[in-house]
Amino acid sequence: MRFKAEEAALVLIDLQRGFVDEEGFVAVQGRDVSASKRAALRCVDLAARARAAGMKVIWTRHVLRADYADGGLLVTEIRPRLGELGALKRGTADIELFEGADAQPGDIIVDKPRYSAFFGTDLDVILAANGIRSLVIGGVTTSMCVETTARDAAQRDLRTFVVREAVADFDEARHQASLSAIAFGFGRVVGIDAMAAAMAGGEATFPAA
Repeated sequence: MRFKAEEAALVLIDLQRGFVDEEGFVAVQGRDVSASKRAALRCVDLAARARAAGMKVIWTRHVLRADYADGGLLVTEIRPRLGELGALKRGTADIELFEGADAQPGDIIVDKPRYSAFFGTDLDVILAANGIRSLVIGGVTTSMCVETTARDAAQRDLRTFVVREAVADFDEARHQASLSAIAFGFGRVVGIDAMAAAMAGGEATFPAA
């Protein structure tokens, strides 16, 4: 699969305090967020490299209305504990990018009400307006918002590259299963060093696994 920096954007999924910080709603449920924090810091480095290559950097945030009018089954039946905790509500600390994210003025922030960065957002319009045909994806969590976004990108014939060390999950089995599914049917799972080199060089070809 061909990568060209001039037609690519870096999409960083949900690097928010709620998912990454020890005080966030994920951690307070007893889940280990250490892998997510490590991936988040790698994403910050990747973002700097992407900007240097002239790529757009897009940060997504999973954000719901304060009254949960757009929360749907996620907060009532699928993961009702989220609703009990008041997770992902607009106006709360959990929805903000984690401390150290270092988002820059030229970056783009896309708020989304569901797992996919495409559903209910203007991401399609942003990509088309900027001539973007390839996405490099990092962020959390691998088995939910990262994989859902990667699948939706592939259905749009966007070349999709998920950076292995820049994504994470609080469940290692689901993390590995998602990477396997993405590599098999939706894009390329690439190492961070290989992607950094591709960004610096402007282009590269990543063969099928």
